[in-house]
This record gives sequence, C-alpha cells and structure tokens, in this order.
Amino acid sequence: MADLSAFPITKRWPVQHPDRLQLYSLPTPNGVKVSIMLEEIGLPYEVHLVDFNKDDQKTAEFLSLNPNGKIPAILDPDGPGGKPLPLFESGAILQYLAEKTGKLLPAGPARRYETIQWVHFQMGGIGPMFGQVGFFNKFAGKDYEDKRPLQRYIAESKRLLGVMETHLAGRQWFMDDEYTIADISMLGWVRNLIGFYDARGLVEFDQFKDVAAWLERGLARPAVQRGLNIPKRP
Repeated sequence: MADLSAFPITKRWPVQHPDRLQLYSLPTPNGVKVSIMLEEIGLPYEVHLVDFNKDDQKTAEFLSLNPNGKIPAILDPDGPGGKPLPLFESGAILQYLAEKTGKLLPAGPARRYETIQWVHFQMGGIGPMFGQVGFFNKFAGKDYEDKRPLQRYIAESKRLLGVMETHLAGRQWFMDDEYTIADISMLGWVRNLIGFYDARGLVEFDQFKDVAAWLERGLARPAVQRGLNIPKRP
C-alpha cells in the first residue's frame, strides 16, 4: 500500500483509503470533468472538497499539490512505475486517466490526437470564454457600465458554439459514435453557460440544434449525472 504521508496535502485532507486515487475538487465546470471521468471509468477514488469559501485553494497544503491554486488536482498512489503521482490541470488529468485505464481515448494514433485536439479546444477556448461570459453577465462584472467586454465574450462564445455545431452535424459525439474525454471536457461548460451563467438567450443557444442534442445525450448518462454533484457542495 502506498505511503502518501510525505505529501503535505494529506495533512489538511487526511486520507482514509491510501490505495485509492485522491481527488481534490469542487463541482465547477473544470472540477466535474474529473469526477465524471472517474465515474465513467469506474476507478476507485476518494474525494476531498476544496472549499473556496474557506480559501482552501490558497493554503500551503493545497499549493503543494497545485502551485497554480486551482481545482481539480489528483494524487494517484499507483502512478507510473507504481509510485505516487501528483497531477493538476483538468485536461492533463483526463488524458492521464484515459491512458492509465485504456478507456475513453481512441487507441489509434490519428484518432487519439484528434480527440486530444478537442480537449485543447475546450481548455484554450470554451473554458476561458464561457467563464468570462459568466463573470460579466452574472458575477461582479455585471455591474460594469462598459458592456463591451461582455459583448466581446458573448460574440466569441457564439463563434465557439458555431464551431461545435458544425463539427457535431451528423455525429453523436465529438469523435463520431465514440464517447471520449473530448465530450467530458465540454459537457459541464456548456451546461453552465446556459444554466448557472444565465446566458442561454445571450448566446442564442437554441439555434445550435446539434450542440443541444449532444448536451442532452451527455447529461443523460448516469456517470455524468453522478459526477456533476461530486464532491457535494458545503
């Protein structure tokens, strides 16, 4: 059994099951990528809530695992070579878990890289742009008199939804009939954009019929339904 006591994060979040992958997260669009992935692949894990209301992400213990101070992060007691592996960045974690288990990432080199490109599309575009819409439409940014930032991010989000719409035409998932980490990376973000961020009308979401159908299929998956609520908010 792996000894995880050398990792400072285990002092603040004690480990009950040291043989299981440790997940440090919150059910945000980035956080749920990993909880959904873990539920889909059936890998045993132990979850720890990183409470933003308590600034958990700014503590020395959490920063020892992720110096960027963002969720999610993992500590896998059974990493490469059987040694514990700490890892942050949700896209990197998705790829790692897919390669570790041989699930949700095509084995063929060409399709593998095509899948990874869509994960990078989410990391570089969908996440940052949709998140800015949320900030300027629902949170502190909504009080800014200058609405040009909001308009800019709405326009870019609509463009990105258009890219998704074009690609999904005639496809069930981003990789045709194969559900992959590409889909997992985007489901929580699109759900948040039209739900929690109250931006459905702003981005004219109902015109993106194929994206809407893809989202409905994704949210119907039992593992997705479970993962969206892991860990439970305080």
